[in-house]
Amino acid sequence: MPLVLLLLMLFGALCSPGQAMSREEKQRLKNQVVEMFDHAYQNYMDHAYPADELMPLTCRGRVRGLEPSRGDIDDALGKFSLTLIDTLDTLVLLNKTTEFEDAVRRVLSDVRLDNDIVVSVFETNIRVLGGLLGGHSMAVMLKEGGQHMQWYQDELLHMAKDLGLRLLPAFNTSSGLPYPRVNLKHGVRGPETRTGTETDTCTACAGTIILEFAALSRFTGDPVFEAHARRALDFLWEKRQRNSNLVGTTINIHSGEWVRRDSGVGAGIDSYYEYLLKAYVLLGDDLFLERFNIHYASIMKYISQPPLLLDVHIHKPLLPARTWMDSLLAFFPGLQVLKGDIRPAIETHEMLYQVTKKHNFLPEAFTTDFRVHWAQHPLRPEFAESTYFLYKATGDPYYLEAGRTIMDNLNRFARVPCGFAAMKDVRTGSHEDRMDSFFLAEMFKYLFLLFAEPDDIPFDVEDYVFTTEAHLLPLSLSMAPHSSPAPSNRTSDEELDDSNFDWTCPNTHLLFPDPAFPRILREPIRSAVDKSCPRPAPYREPGMGRPPLRAQDFMANNPEHLELLRRMGVSLIHLKDGRVQLVQHATQAVSAVAAEDGVRFMQEMMELSSQQQKEQLPPRAIQIVSHPFFGRVVLTAGPAQFGTDLSKSSTGVRGFVTVAEPYSGCSEIVNAEYIQGHIALLQRGQCMFAEKARHIQKAGAIGGIVVDDNEGSSSDTAPLFQMAGDGRSTDDITLPLLFLFHKEGNILLEALKEYREVEVLLSDKARDRGADVQEREEDCLTEATTPTSHEPIGQSQMSTVELDESAPEEVSPVDEDTSPAEEVSAPKEEVKPAEAEPAVAQPQEDRDSEKEEKPEEDTDSSSQSVDELLADWREDLEAFKQMEKDEL
Repeated sequence: MPLVLLLLMLFGALCSPGQAMSREEKQRLKNQVVEMFDHAYQNYMDHAYPADELMPLTCRGRVRGLEPSRGDIDDALGKFSLTLIDTLDTLVLLNKTTEFEDAVRRVLSDVRLDNDIVVSVFETNIRVLGGLLGGHSMAVMLKEGGQHMQWYQDELLHMAKDLGLRLLPAFNTSSGLPYPRVNLKHGVRGPETRTGTETDTCTACAGTIILEFAALSRFTGDPVFEAHARRALDFLWEKRQRNSNLVGTTINIHSGEWVRRDSGVGAGIDSYYEYLLKAYVLLGDDLFLERFNIHYASIMKYISQPPLLLDVHIHKPLLPARTWMDSLLAFFPGLQVLKGDIRPAIETHEMLYQVTKKHNFLPEAFTTDFRVHWAQHPLRPEFAESTYFLYKATGDPYYLEAGRTIMDNLNRFARVPCGFAAMKDVRTGSHEDRMDSFFLAEMFKYLFLLFAEPDDIPFDVEDYVFTTEAHLLPLSLSMAPHSSPAPSNRTSDEELDDSNFDWTCPNTHLLFPDPAFPRILREPIRSAVDKSCPRPAPYREPGMGRPPLRAQDFMANNPEHLELLRRMGVSLIHLKDGRVQLVQHATQAVSAVAAEDGVRFMQEMMELSSQQQKEQLPPRAIQIVSHPFFGRVVLTAGPAQFGTDLSKSSTGVRGFVTVAEPYSGCSEIVNAEYIQGHIALLQRGQCMFAEKARHIQKAGAIGGIVVDDNEGSSSDTAPLFQMAGDGRSTDDITLPLLFLFHKEGNILLEALKEYREVEVLLSDKARDRGADVQEREEDCLTEATTPTSHEPIGQSQMSTVELDESAPEEVSPVDEDTSPAEEVSAPKEEVKPAEAEPAVAQPQEDRDSEKEEKPEEDTDSSSQSVDELLADWREDLEAFKQMEKDEL
């Protein structure tokens, strides 16, 4: 019997201690999963179909070529109704047979696979080909049941073969590794393909083909697909590093040379390992299990540092390659369950669970001390997947509670009127206008199976294997007629030391000698996540030659400091994007001693930059909480280095927004009677941030929001910065002041035009909606919100300091023309002083002193997309108002 079946059946019988969840509660949660799926699926069908994906904030479909390009992410989109195909077998699992039959008819009538468009071979294989094969498996199963799909004549399988033939040209390489992209209409050769020039692909991209291609071969009887997938796997196996038995992340598809030699179990490699084990389960070929076992032994020897999984170099596997982990590795505990290695699965899952509870979602990447590295979360399902498999393995109700946490966070933080929106920043709760197809394909499958009883599921899931996209392929394919594969480079007896390999399913009594085993493993990890690694002390140079100016004391608006820099051969260069770089020319120093002082200053500045990169302040949030927004709109804001520290406030500052007069806030506020007790809205420019804060504080404001006057600026494209003081004490400023880029500020201004009273919450991150709002929503039986929140900083953006709001200047140390003895290896990075440090940006004269515009007079011709967005919102708001009337 295949490993996965026996393993899950044996583990499923085990009971662990803990508070068991009642059958009624599990039923309630299962029904809630179905309701959440309906909310996502129906909004896709209503607002997006036949587009590939739903944009849940603007309630429309994402059509490639009509929306701004997102780079490689868009390679998954092929104008083939991606989300519908990816969701087919989910409909059957959730007992939505009627909807499944209707969806199949739509796919057959509406979807075309011959579009002149370049798509990712990897994504198209796992999502579209896998979706068609999973849909075909479900259709055959239902037809054999005699009640549904009696009209079905393998139409989805015919489409799958058509798509498989369109992917095959990508495999026309000397190595057998596929090109990363293919044109669905023209293949990879010729100028009309607009592809075929790539030389590199990721290991997972080439190694995650075998399940879908082998299933296609065995369903159709055409061996060509399985043969190409096996050839690619054979080549990857041959190119593994023979000493470490690890594979790199990126490989040249022609030469087989490793382009990126870092190795882990996350992005770029993850599903390669998954497919080796699952290919054995599906196809019954020991070759795949042999290779997986050899890789797995190396993973546990070099990469696994329980509960962490850290990338290493394949040639020097004892040398760490990075100090952070990406969220895709969350699938690995589930794979370890299938392997039968439960202890490290429990440990790693617990670490991931604690990170999830700390940040509400798994950040796209997080450090070894569990801080956010990349703040995005595109609603990935891998953690839910591992939670399901661990529950199957242990029967521990603890994992049911983990599933409940996943659901609660999705509903509290990601749910919007038109579906579920990805998190742009888990720290602030800001959204991104995307709902990837894998959310419907995977997340709801695993959550439903977690809470469902056997009689809730319309078929026996033990008869199927889950692909990496959670599509269901029947295990009966291992018995299907197929041609013998071409001779493979089988693992030799010399390479295979199987003394420690499990060729049979483990005995659960030996795995769990103590029924409290999972809990005992979890407890030490739980506290570890809450502890952070000690931070390095700032650099201090002892002895002689101490520089007269220390980096932590430097202020770019201090003439004396600038003169000291000049004497040390350090100059400031103003970049086109507004930043300022520090550059040292040792030959321009007034003396050798001064040049040495300059080197030390640059070293300190780099050390300061490195330190504060770790201690950077996360962005703040401006949440519109008044009707009809109800907290759904969250704008990413930059903090100030003075005034109220919102990160230390449990409630934030809440109040109605009023535009200050003058709008610049650079002189005494003339509408103080309206500003008093409100949050003042100001425009950037013409004076210091601190001066604005003092004027509105004198007028009685409880907070302030500064909107960038640079039209078109956005936190999407510009690094968020901290507003600094004016070179003197700012202890007198006690209110919070936040900064919005022009795009986000326009959202607030348009809301003020549409609704005279707009109430916002200034805080360190988005809060749950108030109880009064929730009660009103429950009374209305609808999600009472406006459409969207707006994008925060991107995953690689960090807070930087800016002193004068009319000059967004940052300071970066760079060395030029230094002698070898004096040269400092200074990275061209932005220096990011901590909140209490002096500013490092240079003030300059007013750049817009001639204009002081009121928001009512602002006609932003470049914000057409914002206007269109708001038009969509207004339609939704009118619909909501009508629903309110109907309920009343």
